[in-house]
Amino acid sequence: MDRLRDAGCAPGASGWIDEGDAADLIFGMAPDAARRALEGAFAQTDVVVQSSLTRTKTLLVADMDSTMITVECIDELADYAGIKPQIAEITERAMRGELDFEAALDARVALLKGLAESDIERCLAERVTIMPGAKPLVRTMRARGALAVLVSGGFTRFAEPVAKAIGFDRAIANVLEVAGGVLTGTVTKPVVGSATKLTTLNAAIAERGIAVAESLAVGDGANDLAMIEAAGLGVAYHAKPIVAAAAAARVDHGDLTALLYAQGIARRNWIVD
Repeated sequence: MDRLRDAGCAPGASGWIDEGDAADLIFGMAPDAARRALEGAFAQTDVVVQSSLTRTKTLLVADMDSTMITVECIDELADYAGIKPQIAEITERAMRGELDFEAALDARVALLKGLAESDIERCLAERVTIMPGAKPLVRTMRARGALAVLVSGGFTRFAEPVAKAIGFDRAIANVLEVAGGVLTGTVTKPVVGSATKLTTLNAAIAERGIAVAESLAVGDGANDLAMIEAAGLGVAYHAKPIVAAAAAARVDHGDLTALLYAQGIARRNWIVD
């Protein structure tokens, strides 16, 4: 509160959401100055600055790879083809915004040509782990009436079961093309990329008839940036530098339950199963 006062933010009340874990600091002006004053003030602590009037969100649009799950599925799938380092390097550069996403996806999928279709199910079972906090985030928001959409530049063969396991309403992702039990090295066009994610966010806002301020978008890579910048609360989650630098909010330390705390929802009110 002293930092907010010194930054000219007119601090008011404060209080714990969950003691020792998350707190609300209320102030009356200069949100950008507040963010600068608070970020880095405490080690291993995330800061979200927003209007108290619109903190409750009724729409969640989320990335999948390295956001709702702990891995990049295409990198793990490449491991079954013995080319993970080669593909992972392209993935990293694409997520940093150094490569065109659609071209990079086509190039990586082409390298998977001939991989057995059965390896998709093996990869899903053996490699894909749900990100800590994903289930409480999605299930709590949906229990409060929110719409939750998973939109991924990855693949439906992963996104659909992941969405079901976490509790999303729907999933949108790329379709890996298969013939004769093996991958053809292609995906169905058009590619789900940055533009699709932004369109999905805007369409869901219109579908629900809500204000933009009521929407929440979260992701980690460059192809998430457009939807993060357009959402009422756009969150860079353990994100690449280009995304972290541009997003209005970052979660660098906590898990996805930080997005429940951002809405003022205490642990006792989370849906965890």
